[in-house]
Amino acid sequence: MGLAVEKKAEIVREFGQGDKDTGSAAVQVALLTERVQELTAHLNQHKKDFSSQRGLRRIVGQRRRLLKYIKRCDLSAYKTLLERLEIRGV
Repeated sequence: MGLAVEKKAEIVREFGQGDKDTGSAAVQVALLTERVQELTAHLNQHKKDFSSQRGLRRIVGQRRRLLKYIKRCDLSAYKTLLERLEIRGV
């Protein structure tokens, strides 16, 4: 189950350069963060859903790799993205 179309469009508008900017790393990280939050809420109710646990680990790894890329390319953008998404307790 993916994100709702409206929610995805809202995230793209907020983090992208334009309305159609779905490929930039910041937008991808924001979309993955929303998906992580949804899966975490699902797994709090369904503790033995092991396929969703595997999917969550995969998404977190993908987000980690994208954040590593952003950090390597632009440290200030990395820090502001972490603050806006409220991840890693920054």
